[in-house]
Amino acid sequence: MDTRNRNRLLFIAIVLVFAAPMIAAWLLSASGWRPANTRNSGTLVEPPRDIAATPVTLADGSKLDWKDPQWHWTLLALPSGDCAQACQTRLAELLRLRITLGRNAGRLRVVYLGAPLAADVAAASAPLQIGRDDSGALADYRAATDGALALALVDPNGLLMMRYDAGYDAAKLRADIVKVVH
Repeated sequence: MDTRNRNRLLFIAIVLVFAAPMIAAWLLSASGWRPANTRNSGTLVEPPRDIAATPVTLADGSKLDWKDPQWHWTLLALPSGDCAQACQTRLAELLRLRITLGRNAGRLRVVYLGAPLAADVAAASAPLQIGRDDSGALADYRAATDGALALALVDPNGLLMMRYDAGYDAAKLRADIVKVVH
């Protein structure tokens, strides 16, 4: 075997070494295979729901811009009805969670979409954005029990990616959020 053929075979072998994992991944994806266990604690929304056109009016009267050029993720706080003491405690927990992200805290905005909060609670909850779901399009993701708080995570393109039912584990929620904002 001459040098030219040996070099060709070596080149083909190198291409196959790098292409084989991509081909295997494509075949598994095309067949619909998904891993049995995932590391996220929330429930993936399959397929991700485009909510970019869902109208949300903020407390200052402006509309929420879902598609964010600053690459912000949006964590929606969705109570079932009035935000009672337990709900307000969970909101404060979300804001503390955001602070623990350190320099990446600015990449997560927390938006409360529910019954109006008391003025003192709203003032103490900065940088929480307070608004209302004008069309009711997010009603399916709200908490099922009164006074509880469910969450939904929306990517910077306006796709609802993950939801968290009432009773979510804050430490696991933080682990999920750290993965997407870092």
